[in-house]
Amino acid sequence: MLILICDAFDKSLPERLKKFAEVTEDIARLPEAEVALVRSKTKCTAEWIAGAPRLKLIIRGGVGLDNVDAKAAKERGIEVRNTPAASSVAVAELAFGLMLAVPNKLIEAHNAMKLDGKFLKKELKRTELFQKTLGLVGIGRIAGEVAKRAAAFGMRVLAYDPYVKHSDVAILVPTLKELFSKADYISLHVPLSEDTKGMINKAAIAEMKDGVVIVNTGRGKCIVEEDLAEALKSGKVAAYATDVWFSDPPDPSSPLLAAPNVIMTPHIGASSKENLLRIGSEVVELLEKWGK
Repeated sequence: MLILICDAFDKSLPERLKKFAEVTEDIARLPEAEVALVRSKTKCTAEWIAGAPRLKLIIRGGVGLDNVDAKAAKERGIEVRNTPAASSVAVAELAFGLMLAVPNKLIEAHNAMKLDGKFLKKELKRTELFQKTLGLVGIGRIAGEVAKRAAAFGMRVLAYDPYVKHSDVAILVPTLKELFSKADYISLHVPLSEDTKGMINKAAIAEMKDGVVIVNTGRGKCIVEEDLAEALKSGKVAAYATDVWFSDPPDPSSPLLAAPNVIMTPHIGASSKENLLRIGSEVVELLEKWGK
C-alpha cells in the first residue's frame, strides 16, 4: 500500500505513518496511491480522482470537505474522512485574535509606528469587547471554542444554527435576521453549501447593526465580496477581519483587498504547530481503524 501526503502536515507524520505502508510526498505517484492525505491546497476534483485509479481513502486534514468531490469519490467507492476535532482551538484562537485586533486598533497602531514613525497615542480611539454582543453563525466545535473565549471577555453570545437545538455556550436565536439585528460582532462558522454560499450579501448586511464587525474563519465564498466592499466603504460595516478567501491566494482583483478597514490573514487558521500535531494524531487513528 502507498500513502501519498499531498499537502503540508507536521514533519513527523511520514515517520508515524510508516507502520501502515510506504509513504511518499511525490505527487507524481498519485496513480499508485491507495490513501491520499490532503488539506486545503489540493482540490480533489473528479479529474484528480480519475487520475488515482487505486485510491481507496482520502483523508482531509481539517474540518470542511468542500475541496473533495464527494460524488465522484462515492461513485468510485472511495471513502472520504476528515479530522474535525483537531482544528477547533487553533481556528478559534485566530478568530478571537482577529476580533480583538479591530477595537484595539492593533494593525493601525503597529503600522503607524513601524512604517510611518508615528506615535498615535491621542489619535487612535479604542473600544472594548466587554458587554458587546457576539453573533455566531453556526455553533459547531470551532464556534463553541470562540463562545467560551467571548464569555471570558464578558461578551453576550448569541448563535444561529438550524441544525442545533441546544447550546451550553450560547443563546440560540431562531433566525439569522434576529442574530444580525442584535450582534455588534458577527463570526462565521459554517461550511460552504448551497445555503451558505453568498449568505453575507447586500440584503443580509442591511439587516445588521450600523458599524457591525464581521469576522470570517469559515469559508470565503460565504461572502459576496462586492456587497461587503461597498458596505465597508459606506461605514455600514465597520470592519471585516478574514482568514479565508474565494481562492488561495485571493485574486488580485478582489474588491476586499482594496476596501477600507479589512484585516486579512493568508488562511492560517488551522496552521498552528500544536494543531498540525493533533491533525497527525487523528490521521493515525483513522488509519488504525480503517485497516481493521
